[in-house]
Amino acid sequence: MKPKVIIYKKVDRKVIDFVQETCDVTYFENLDSDTYPEFLHSLKDAHGILGSLLKVDKTLLDQAPQLKVVSNISVGYDNLNLPELSERRILATNTPELLNETVADTVMGLMLSTARRIPELDHWVKTGQWKSNLESQWFGVDVHHKVLGIIGLGGIGAAVAQRANLGFGMDILYHNRSRNEDAEQKYGATYCSMDELLEKSDFVCLMTPHTPETEKMMGKREFEMMKNSAIFINCSRGKTVDEEALIHALQAGEIAGAGLDVFTMEPIEMDNPLLYMKNVVTTPHIGSATHETRFKMAMLAAENLVSGLMGEIPPNLIKAR
Repeated sequence: MKPKVIIYKKVDRKVIDFVQETCDVTYFENLDSDTYPEFLHSLKDAHGILGSLLKVDKTLLDQAPQLKVVSNISVGYDNLNLPELSERRILATNTPELLNETVADTVMGLMLSTARRIPELDHWVKTGQWKSNLESQWFGVDVHHKVLGIIGLGGIGAAVAQRANLGFGMDILYHNRSRNEDAEQKYGATYCSMDELLEKSDFVCLMTPHTPETEKMMGKREFEMMKNSAIFINCSRGKTVDEEALIHALQAGEIAGAGLDVFTMEPIEMDNPLLYMKNVVTTPHIGSATHETRFKMAMLAAENLVSGLMGEIPPNLIKAR
């Protein structure tokens, strides 16, 4: 008898077909108020689930007594209650590495867009305000040969360092739980304290996972330490930043701007002051959102799921902290 699986996110048909070779699949393109009751009903007999963003906690797991594998289509897994999963001997997996290059592209896009005011100037042109030569009040700042500080030099951070150093001649400072000697050799990255990084960097890029230790790690004190001319980039998780402190820093001129792909509340609420600041570029959590990368991530998640249900150790098993 095939194990029963729920796929609760829209994925390529090839991914579904792959899982169906070994499993009985119930498929939901998305979960909303209409589909969630049916999802909960299916969960009672499910041996595995595959998707992203769903909060997998005690309440949900109590509805899934047969569950063996939870497969996240994401490198992050702050939506998973790992201690609860471990206690129930349920395997949890994610999809690291595959999205490194794509997210690094997004980081550079936000950096360039914010520094050169590209969205603001695009609107200026399209609304017919371009009547004469560009005056200095519309000028941006250079990215090339500036100092980039990366907080969290893992796979994505290293891909950002590669682009910034080799492509834009930027000097790289980084702060990490451990030294990244490979990045030091390849990109001239310099390991330093968090305080030194904040004080010296022209651009500060936050690339840490969301954990209890990293929650609101960028707060009032940290933004005050940055240069008034510095730009803050966040493509990690919204909760790694004290958003109120960021808003204050931007309003008070403590930093020059921000490029943000993630927010404390997603989707961001329309009364959030960040949406009305011209020196802030916002994107809707699109770090890995290309057709190619999302397909690879979904297929890897499917491989993790099937592997776990077949009694094997999944290639990307998340270990409880």
